[in-house]
Amino acid sequence: MTVTQLDVASRAGVEYVFPLPYAPRAVSAVRRRVSAVLATLGLPADAADNVLLVVSELLTNALVHALPPATLRLTSVLVEGRGVVRVEVTDNGPAAPGRPVDPDEHGRGLGIVTMLSARCGVQVHPGGTCRWAEVPAG
Repeated sequence: MTVTQLDVASRAGVEYVFPLPYAPRAVSAVRRRVSAVLATLGLPADAADNVLLVVSELLTNALVHALPPATLRLTSVLVEGRGVVRVEVTDNGPAAPGRPVDPDEHGRGLGIVTMLSARCGVQVHPGGTCRWAEVPAG
């Protein structure tokens, strides 16, 4: 195991929960808090950057397309012996259709999440939607 995998393994199951305020600057505020958490996990800079980008994309998706409130959950886990950071954003489901979204400005976020994740998906439940991704820790 690498040092990062040992760090993640020693913190496996540790969970951090962040409510997403429904405000324009919410994503950047939560990103700063997540960055501090990732530093305690001892992730290499590139892995931490990947987690932060996935967090940003999933939170922005919830803020733009879903009904509030949204919650971010980060969990340090081992999957098949490898350390990952599981990112989950749960919201109250899709918002009613509003004004059209400009495809030049939006629409790439979930593709970025897919590229940076070992696995990702969506769980729809009666109270809303959870988008999740497992980002390699190193």
